[in-house]
Amino acid sequence: MQTQSMQTGIIDKESIQQRGSTVLAGVPPISPSTLPKCHSSSPPSDLLLCFLPHLPLCCLSSPQLSAPRLPVSLLAQVPQVGHPWPLGWSSQTSFNRDVVSWPPGWSRPTSGVNPGVEADRILSLPLVELSEELRTGSLPPEHVLYTYLDKAFQVNKDINCLTDFLQECESQLQEVKKQEKKGLLYGIPVSVKDSIECKGHDSTMGFLKNLNRPAAEDSVVVQVLKRQGAIPFAKSNVPQGLLSYDCSNVIFGPTANPLNHTRSPGGSSGGEGALIGSGGSILGIGTDIGGSLRIPAAFCGICAFKPTGSRLSQKGMVAILRGQKSAIPAIGPMARDVDSLALFMRALLCDDLFRLDSSVPPMPFKEEVYASSRPLRIGYYDTDSLTLATPSMRRAVLETKKLLEDAGHTLVPFKPHFSEDFFFNVCLMGLFADGSSTYVDNFKGELKEPYARQFLLMTKMPDWFKKLISWITGPIIPRLSKMLGNLVTRSVKEVWALHSEIEGYKREFMADWRKLDLDVMLCPMFGPAFKAGYPSKIPVLVSYTVLHNFLDFPAGVVPVTTVTEEDEEALKSYKGYHHDWYDKLLVKATCGAVGLPLAVQCVALPWEEELCLRFMKEVERLTQQKQKHL
Repeated sequence: MQTQSMQTGIIDKESIQQRGSTVLAGVPPISPSTLPKCHSSSPPSDLLLCFLPHLPLCCLSSPQLSAPRLPVSLLAQVPQVGHPWPLGWSSQTSFNRDVVSWPPGWSRPTSGVNPGVEADRILSLPLVELSEELRTGSLPPEHVLYTYLDKAFQVNKDINCLTDFLQECESQLQEVKKQEKKGLLYGIPVSVKDSIECKGHDSTMGFLKNLNRPAAEDSVVVQVLKRQGAIPFAKSNVPQGLLSYDCSNVIFGPTANPLNHTRSPGGSSGGEGALIGSGGSILGIGTDIGGSLRIPAAFCGICAFKPTGSRLSQKGMVAILRGQKSAIPAIGPMARDVDSLALFMRALLCDDLFRLDSSVPPMPFKEEVYASSRPLRIGYYDTDSLTLATPSMRRAVLETKKLLEDAGHTLVPFKPHFSEDFFFNVCLMGLFADGSSTYVDNFKGELKEPYARQFLLMTKMPDWFKKLISWITGPIIPRLSKMLGNLVTRSVKEVWALHSEIEGYKREFMADWRKLDLDVMLCPMFGPAFKAGYPSKIPVLVSYTVLHNFLDFPAGVVPVTTVTEEDEEALKSYKGYHHDWYDKLLVKATCGAVGLPLAVQCVALPWEEELCLRFMKEVERLTQQKQKHL
């Protein structure tokens, strides 16, 4: 049975809920041809790896096995809209194939249907120029909205990045046209991550239980965007449970990287990264608790910005670990260039935001800081001490360092005291201090993605068993051992001590920063885009991004170069610090990526968003200058 929602035009998921118990009770048969080696003829060591989370599981090595398979009897009931599935995925890859359709009753204006609409020109305009033409009346907002709606619809056929079209964007368009004073984002179409609430629409986080539970009101950031004249028009895909830098769930299936369909778009704001990277949106909103804005931007070749956690309102942001205070989440923008990120921040940091959420400090955008041209004193490092950066990652930092030095900036080596102990004993413990029970509770009664099943296997172990396995694996796989050992339940006293340790580390980090009299920091960003199925196997890589959530520093990513043949050759000799499975998997995940983008991270001290964006703009400007002379 299938129906269609008259409100959104998206396929009604009620039937999915009704048959949920049937789905969960039935484990579909696996044919011999689909059995991964680790189930049949692998040596004992490989068999062990198949049952240990976050290790090189053969059964997750291809996109076709990156999501649950349903029995044929249930597949017959899954609605089909007729869109092609992303290249490289089979028709049985997702739980609900292609649930996003063009809403009934909508026209689909394109340049072919409406010759007066210059679709190609509209899609090519940078956000700042598009905004100017809309505000001066050179372009009517309906032309821009329908052009991006149609582009997003076409893009979704190829990469499966959307979860919802927001049909009320048509009424919002009419409201925008009535505004006496045009806001800074007048007529700009904006896409929104699944986990940011839009009135009348689900924020599923990839869970069946969250279907048909529409938000009662818009999140604060969406409300402010509308008051600034923006038009939210679509919601984008996420990984199940959000705590992943891949992008697949049992409702909407996997999202493909727009630059290479065999690669991941990153996560958890992966749908946003893919949509913007493919030209289907000009501005998007995502969230970040460990790199969820920055990783998709780096993988998809665009820009993203994570501000200090409280600089923008988080009201209406759905979270899976609500209540934890160790890693600071943030809402931020994603776009094709840095000026677009700055325009977003300029528009959001207004009186409307400060009135709607009094927890946000009333700090308007500091234009003079962003517009400054004074030379900067920049700290830098090209690898952290947990996972050795690959040759291409280090080259991206060092080439950017040289560009900045040649432009008159001062570059100072900086060694972050980010040890293995801090990552495992502080970061992991902080996120899962309740023994992972909050995380596990979200998955109760749910059909689960394979990567989630593997992590749940680890988190659901009793504490004594986690400690036992940690002890056993210590001499063999030390990093896995430390991970398991820090997923046990902590007392209130231990959590308070942990928070004190985080504050101490933050003070120490800032003291080192001040001692060197730094303005900003240039840091590595891991990449290029991983092959599909690999992000869930290498969780330790998030050390490059999660650091700035624990410090609560503003951080953004800018693409600066692409992978070269020389990088590929150097990667063959990469051994890492530990010579363990994670180091070997990193090579497998990133090899064969010639031409894919590489990014760097730009970081500033808390509340210095404008300085961070100014630094990002300088990196972008110098990179573009260099590319013009190649």
